[in-house]
Amino acid sequence: MQKEKLYGKTLNELIAVTKRIGMPGFAAKQMADWLYGKEIKTIDEMTNLSKKMREALSEEYEIGLMDPERVSVSRDGTKKYLFKVLNDKYIETAYIPDEERATICISSQAGCKMGCIFCMTGRQGFQGNLSSNEILNQFRSLPEFKTLTNMVYMGMGEPLDNLQEVLKSLDIMTSSWGYGWSPTRITVSTVGLISRLKEFLEKTRCHLAVSLHSPFDEERRKLMPIQKTNTVREVLDIIRNFDINNQRRVSFEYILFDGVNDSPRHIKELAGILNGIKCRINIIRFHPIPGSEFHSPEPERVTEFRESLNAKGILTTVRASRGADIQAACGLLSTLELNRK
Repeated sequence: MQKEKLYGKTLNELIAVTKRIGMPGFAAKQMADWLYGKEIKTIDEMTNLSKKMREALSEEYEIGLMDPERVSVSRDGTKKYLFKVLNDKYIETAYIPDEERATICISSQAGCKMGCIFCMTGRQGFQGNLSSNEILNQFRSLPEFKTLTNMVYMGMGEPLDNLQEVLKSLDIMTSSWGYGWSPTRITVSTVGLISRLKEFLEKTRCHLAVSLHSPFDEERRKLMPIQKTNTVREVLDIIRNFDINNQRRVSFEYILFDGVNDSPRHIKELAGILNGIKCRINIIRFHPIPGSEFHSPEPERVTEFRESLNAKGILTTVRASRGADIQAACGLLSTLELNRK
C-alpha cells in the first residue's frame, strides 16, 4: 500500500493528520517546522516527536521527496530538470541564474489543456494535475534549492486550471509556518481563466502574469483557443475592478510574431485596452517549434515595438531568452515522448 506524503500538506492538513493518528494538536506545527524549516527526508528525523508518534506516522505516511531524474545544462547557465510525477509521467523544471537572482520556473500540470498553437507543452496535450507535493518537490529537490530568490509558475501547464493545489503550494511558500517567502518573490502566469482568476486574486498576494499575445479577439482566438470562452476583455475587467495593491505586480506576456502581432495598430489597441490598469508588458522572443508558421521579428523591430509602448505610458520590457539550446526557454518545455512510453 502506497503511503501518503506529508511534504506539500498545509498546516490545516497537518492538523487533520494529528487528529487521525491521535497526536496532540501542537505536533502539527512541529511537523511543519521539520518539513519546511529543516532539511529532513525521513519521519524518524522529527526528533521532538516521541518515538511512538513517529512510528504511528510512519505506518501511513512518508515525507515524499523525489530527486530529479536528469539535468540538462545550457551554455548560459540555465538548467532544465526532469521529474517523474503521477506515478508514470514526467515534467520539466527550469533553473535560471542571473547575477544576484536565481529563479525557478515550475510546472503545475503534466502537459496542458489550453492548446496554444505556439507552445510545445500545448501540443503535448494533458496528462494530469500535479499535487501540491509534486509542485513543491520541484523547488525543494532542486540541487540549487538554497540559492533560489524567485519562483515563477510558468512551466508546464496552466496554474489556474489546477488552482486548489497551486493555492496550497502558495500557502506553504508564503506562510510563517512554511517557507515564509514574501509573495512578491512569486509570479503566477495564466492564459486567463475567468472562473478562477478572481479567487486567485482574493486568496493570494502573489504577482500575476497574463498571457496576452494579441489585443484583438479574432487574432488571439487563432493563437489561443481559450479566447473562445475566456475573452481577454473579461479578464481585463476582473483585473480592472479588483483592488490591486502596490505590492502586487500585474504584467502581460506578449510573444512577438513577425508580421502577425507587431504592427502600429497592435500598439494602439494595446494602449487602449490596458488603459486604467497599472501594469507592464513583457515582450518575449518566439522560439521556433517544429511545423510552426511563425517567426520572431528582427531585433530592431522588437526594440521599436517596446519603445512605442513605453512612449504611450505602458512600461514595457523585453525578457531575456534563456536556455533555448536545451529546450528550456519559454514555450519549449515538453515531455511528450517520455510520457508516451
